[in-house]
Amino acid sequence: MALRVLIAGGGTGGHVIPALAIADELRTHYQAEVRFVGTARGFETKLVPQAGYKLELIQVGQLKSVSLRTRVRTILDLPLGVRRSLQILDEFKPHVVVGVGGYASGPGMIAAILKRIPTLAFEPNAAPGLANRLVGKRVSAAAVSFPPATKYFRNAQVTGIPARKEFFALSPRPVDTKPNLLVFGGSQGARIFNTTMPKIAATLLAAVPELTILHQAGERQAEATLTAYQASQADPACWQVQPFLEDMPKRFEAADLVLARSGASTVAELAAAGKPAVLVPFPQATDDHQRKNAEVMAKENAAVLILESNLSDEVLLETLTNLLTNKLNLTEMAKQAKNLARHNAVADIAAMVANLAKGVT
Repeated sequence: MALRVLIAGGGTGGHVIPALAIADELRTHYQAEVRFVGTARGFETKLVPQAGYKLELIQVGQLKSVSLRTRVRTILDLPLGVRRSLQILDEFKPHVVVGVGGYASGPGMIAAILKRIPTLAFEPNAAPGLANRLVGKRVSAAAVSFPPATKYFRNAQVTGIPARKEFFALSPRPVDTKPNLLVFGGSQGARIFNTTMPKIAATLLAAVPELTILHQAGERQAEATLTAYQASQADPACWQVQPFLEDMPKRFEAADLVLARSGASTVAELAAAGKPAVLVPFPQATDDHQRKNAEVMAKENAAVLILESNLSDEVLLETLTNLLTNKLNLTEMAKQAKNLARHNAVADIAAMVANLAKGVT
């Protein structure tokens, strides 16, 4: 009997991209039939169908960092989300349900637990979001990315976050190349980087000979960021602003240092690529999980952590200058980042799913 797996959750790229990697591994190596459960507001509505998987939608909203009205509506919608999830389980009859966090993960996992279907929670962050915390002690097993998350789950195994194979295969930076700084605020950009970097660009370029800057600003903020750089008197030959960067593995390969947020996928890609970073966590991230992700990297000297509340023009300028003018330190940070990479993450997670299914297939 073919293995059937339902993956519940999504919302952000940090949840959807690893979930798709897990699905691909299950489909390729276990010939599994995989379906997704998500909501109409998440990245899954675009990425899941593009990858060739069927997506079922349920109605569920946010509980954290929202207005009282939204919270009440979400609580009222929760039973409807669980009921719809139960219907999907009856129709698809999965052997295992995998919860990846996000809006739809809670109802999907609750429904699976009620029907006594084996469940695996995947947690990409150092501190789980609300959905995974609610079901953590009731799931069959959990695959977590960072050791601090193990305490929230039953039968937790530290697997790491699935990252694309291309990130593991990048060539190290030659010692004699011109320094390059990659500024990467995620697909939507980061306003703090878009406003601060143009202010310090001219001084930074003067302090670091032959430096070039590649800055992904996001579609909405690209024009304003470009205008700010143009007004900064920084040499236009030394910087480039793009709304969105294609082929991120190649962009990482060309970088000596990355200035970024600290979402789970970004942290996993930095580790896989062996790239030193300055991480500025998004302060409104649910349960402050980006700070906790960055703390893991900083503790191992793979990154420098700067809280957004402490970030000023002067602090960022000094931090970037000190790092970019110390190649030995960057090399050591790169080595430490690579040590945090989990090459077999997706294979290990898929194996956990297959093992859970053994008793029901």
